[in-house]
Amino acid sequence: MTLPALFFYLFAGLCVASGFMVIAVKNPVHAVLFLILAFFNAAGLFVLLGAEFLAMILIVVYVGAILVLFLFVVMMLDVDFAELKAGFLKFLPVGATIGILFLVELLFVLGAWVTAPAIAPQAPTAQGVSNTAALGRILYTNYVYLFEPAGLILLVAMVGAIVLTLRHREGVKRQSVAAQIARTRQTGMEVVKIESGRGLS
Repeated sequence: MTLPALFFYLFAGLCVASGFMVIAVKNPVHAVLFLILAFFNAAGLFVLLGAEFLAMILIVVYVGAILVLFLFVVMMLDVDFAELKAGFLKFLPVGATIGILFLVELLFVLGAWVTAPAIAPQAPTAQGVSNTAALGRILYTNYVYLFEPAGLILLVAMVGAIVLTLRHREGVKRQSVAAQIARTRQTGMEVVKIESGRGLS
């Protein structure tokens, strides 16, 4: 067995096992940690395929941002997961039906790939150019007019999500820059005359 094949079976086995543990464990924090392990092993598989850019994106974006955010939200919100799992049996038939349909589709795809491998799309590879450099050339030459609006749409979506979830609670002091700039001596200072022999009440 060659070294790449050994690493493939190692990463694939750990990825499948950690993916199973995500849905098997009862503690949601442990489920998030197993999902992080699954993403790391999937990144290892991407590196074996020569797609180092996808592996880097999987680690930086999903593990470094999204899953860590999930972990903090789960740990801070103190969600009652026993109540959420109470309706599990009610939705089990629908979930099982959807899972069986997904399994049948995957079997069809796998069977077509095994019986007729020529129909699988082959990505052209440039000589002497890394995967990241080739992807950058395509994005910023052929698809630059589509790539830039996509970034703007994501920025607007992020700002919109922040605005929709921002809640002003009463009793919490907030900074007002306009009030600070418009502050005068009359609004910022109060002169109090105290009678002799008496302190502030």
